Amino acid sequence: MELPRRTFVKAITWQLLGIATMTLLALFQSGNLIDSIMLALSASATGFVFYFIHERFWSKIRWGRRA
Repeated sequence: MELPRRTFVKAITWQLLGIATMTLLALFQSGNLIDSIMLALSASATGFVFYFIHERFWSKIRWGRRA
């Protein structure tokens, strides 16, 4: 079982990777760095919250685990 702190750190590192990727993709599409960063940050904030909730939910389900 994972501690909430570990899930939190995993979510942060995942979101940093996502921010960088989305910023580059949005920059390629729009050509505007500030708009690209703002889009990436807003999508990342939403994704972060749902990823954390999703991980905590699945940590309570025993299906597919071995004791």
